[in-house]
Amino acid sequence: MAKGSKIKFLRDNKQVIYSIALMVFIPGIVILNTWIFSGFFKDTIDQSLQNKAVGIGQTINAGLIDKLDSPEEMQLFAENYKRMEDSAKSLNVFYREGEKFKLVAGLDKDKIGQTEDLTVYAIAWNNNWPIAQKIFENGEVYWQVVMPLADSQGGKKALLSMELSAGIVDSLLLIVLTRSYFILIVTVILIILLLFVNSHLFEYSILYNKIKEIDAMKDDFISMASHELRTPVLAIKGYASLIMEEQEKKPVSKEVQHYTSTISLSADRLSLLVEDLLDVSRIEQGRMKIDLQKADTWPLVKETVEELKVQADAKGLVLECALEDGAKSMVNIDKDRFKQVLINIIGNAIKYTPKGKVEILVKNGKDKNLLVTVKDTGVGMTAKERSRLFEKFYRIRKSETKEILGTGLGLWITKQIVELMKGSIAVDSIENVGSQFTIELPLAEEP
Repeated sequence: MAKGSKIKFLRDNKQVIYSIALMVFIPGIVILNTWIFSGFFKDTIDQSLQNKAVGIGQTINAGLIDKLDSPEEMQLFAENYKRMEDSAKSLNVFYREGEKFKLVAGLDKDKIGQTEDLTVYAIAWNNNWPIAQKIFENGEVYWQVVMPLADSQGGKKALLSMELSAGIVDSLLLIVLTRSYFILIVTVILIILLLFVNSHLFEYSILYNKIKEIDAMKDDFISMASHELRTPVLAIKGYASLIMEEQEKKPVSKEVQHYTSTISLSADRLSLLVEDLLDVSRIEQGRMKIDLQKADTWPLVKETVEELKVQADAKGLVLECALEDGAKSMVNIDKDRFKQVLINIIGNAIKYTPKGKVEILVKNGKDKNLLVTVKDTGVGMTAKERSRLFEKFYRIRKSETKEILGTGLGLWITKQIVELMKGSIAVDSIENVGSQFTIELPLAEEP
């Protein structure tokens, strides 16, 4: 894959970049957190050991406070302390002699009587302050405590130098850190495995973008095809009408009349399909224009009922409309689109009502709104069918409706138009009893 293609692929599939970033970012955060925690833990342990070492020195000073003038007693104390405290690597007591310090008691008896002039001894003695430092020697770690020893009057009498092994604590620290690193490694492996197992998300991302492209191409194709179909359909309808008019002047055979009538009906059906497809395309692409103007809905309802009365009469249905007494019917609507909605709803009621009547009532609701209800005594529908009624291309399939023609687009378009006019549409139905559609629109504010 060329560099330009890779860049385009990543730009078009940002989910892939996001997933890769997670693969790097999450383990990185876990590693950083473990590293910071380990450092903080080590510092805390070191400070704790330092305080402990100084505290031990002060404890030893309290134990030797009345023995500082007797090297023999201090020697006995050192030997007893070693038996009680295994962590004591060395314990030495010095007297000051000039600029040097002479060992007078300690665990290594062979060195008693020797003098030392270490700088740390002089600093601790001169500042009269304990010093605790961590020492690394021959792969071993220990803490050295150097501090002056004072008598009961607070005077400096001797100098304590002791070494405390940090091996046990370091072993515990190593165990804790090892467990932390083990958990870290397992976490990183699990994250990588999880992302690897879900690598099909990349495929979904690519597929999603392809579907979006295909969907856009589909919308463009439908829009273009619908526009291209409109002209020949209109021509077919025009010529069919012209032929039927000529038949009235010059009678022809019933067979020709039947063919001409079939052509006209098919052209009408095709024309309605083309208009529905165009509306779907406009709505999905956000190109449906709604010109809201203050208008009286009642005349539009009466006009629509008059136009559809021919269909109702052909089926022997009663088609009635009424305006509730005192009802206000002024709303902000697009007149043409509102009439399209009425034709769809009332036309459907007529199609799906084999006998009985269709009633249209215009009234006001409780919340300053207009309600237009279309009630029929038709085939009705189940709750499951009702829940999918406004889906695109959905049609109720049963014995009573299999002969009724339709595309399943009318109610979807109707719902979209009503919502574009700031309204809503609902349906209530009982199978084999009938259905009632309710269009709700906000009333126009009075001046």
